[in-house]
Amino acid sequence: MRVLAAIIAEPGLNPLELADRAGVSERTLRRDLTELRDLGYDVAYTSGYEVQEKLNLEGRAKHRGRGRGDDALLQAVAQAVETAGLWRDTDHSSVIAPKRTRSRKTGPAPIVLMPSGEQDADFIYATGFSVENALYIRFSDQDDILVTSPLEIDRARAQCRASRIVEDREAYVHKAWARAGAAILREKGITRARVSPNLRAAHLEDLRAQGLEVEVDRELFVAERRRKSAAEAASIQEAQSAAESAVVEVVRGLAQAEVKDGILWSNGGPLTSEQLYAAAQFHLGQKGFTCPDMIIAGSPECALPHYRGEGPIMANAPVIIDIFPTSRKTHYNGDITRTVVVGDPSDEVRRMHAAVVQALDAGIESIAPGVAGKEPHFAVCQVLVDRGFGTTSLGYEGPEGVAKMNHGTGHGVGLDVHEEPNLRETTDTPLGEGDVVTVEPGVYLLGLGGVRVEDTGMVTHQGFKNFTRLTRSLNPQDYL
Repeated sequence: MRVLAAIIAEPGLNPLELADRAGVSERTLRRDLTELRDLGYDVAYTSGYEVQEKLNLEGRAKHRGRGRGDDALLQAVAQAVETAGLWRDTDHSSVIAPKRTRSRKTGPAPIVLMPSGEQDADFIYATGFSVENALYIRFSDQDDILVTSPLEIDRARAQCRASRIVEDREAYVHKAWARAGAAILREKGITRARVSPNLRAAHLEDLRAQGLEVEVDRELFVAERRRKSAAEAASIQEAQSAAESAVVEVVRGLAQAEVKDGILWSNGGPLTSEQLYAAAQFHLGQKGFTCPDMIIAGSPECALPHYRGEGPIMANAPVIIDIFPTSRKTHYNGDITRTVVVGDPSDEVRRMHAAVVQALDAGIESIAPGVAGKEPHFAVCQVLVDRGFGTTSLGYEGPEGVAKMNHGTGHGVGLDVHEEPNLRETTDTPLGEGDVVTVEPGVYLLGLGGVRVEDTGMVTHQGFKNFTRLTRSLNPQDYL
């Protein structure tokens, strides 16, 4: 009766709205809609959570002609509903409150994910699917659901790993993903949820507004994403190979340039970071990768470790090339940095480069399962200090006025180019087999420039398996 009252009082509701108005579960709604279909109304829907019912009654739904006796049927139903006290005037009455269900407190709360964008690593890890807007709920390893839009449903069925993949046009049109998620949870009598730290604040507020008890799980997928499978490791190696080839493309452009008045020239004009960036990005694109934030930074600005690079490239001075491409297919990343000089590097730059390469080897040699993440960092810092340079880590400051390393030694690589674990002075967490990390010492001096060299590899029971094969030379000719 509640379903019939809601239909008559406000015809044309979508299924989620209809269930909420009537205060019934989706299962009850499906049963009642089936009975309505048996009475002669054109009702089409699929089973499970696939809420695609379209009631062809007057209202927001498309009007179709009804058979003889339908109006009499509606009048009879209306009279029965009014007699039962369930009639409501949609212009004045409030919405019927949804039926409350008892929350189940046993076991961990279901995981509810809504992507922060197409590259949301937690969403991709959970579903195998990259999408801008969708809803994913995991009740258990064998019980999960992806809800997506008509725009993405076919691609989701081809790519997503969820056990159920359904379409919800209303959630897409009205941006009501949180409401759709709450309805699915209520169907199972659940009022709790765990969400990723990547979840947008607006989605978090929307979920809580639906009456859910929501926990931001800061450890969600952290341990799982750290332990790379053989397939994940292969994807990272593929990305690393693409990164190496892009570095060679950049170095080739540098090596072919002429030196005029201390500036590199190519094709009748100064060779710029932008030109080298375009060549590297085109090269990566042909291989199915992209790296919009790569670094191709000349001196002296490359003394700023995250300076992206712009304008003409100076000769006889270091150029830092840091490329970390993402696969458009697998979404896994690689990460490599090399430093080269076109012309004659100064003795100071040669000393900086030699110290950084030695520190890189020391860091790699210290990596093993069970070793705290800070130990490779301290090994790197010790070499730099022993070679006359410094760091910003306590106890390894070095002399005043020398080139210094002002960052950690490395970070995890996977679906994010920066993820757990970190190799820095505060990391007590031990490394484990399956971790993929960078080792990237560097030293920088304002007014002069910087030198950084970086390899990426995996922690194994034998130590560090280096995914990087490219020379570390300062001389561009050694790359060609």
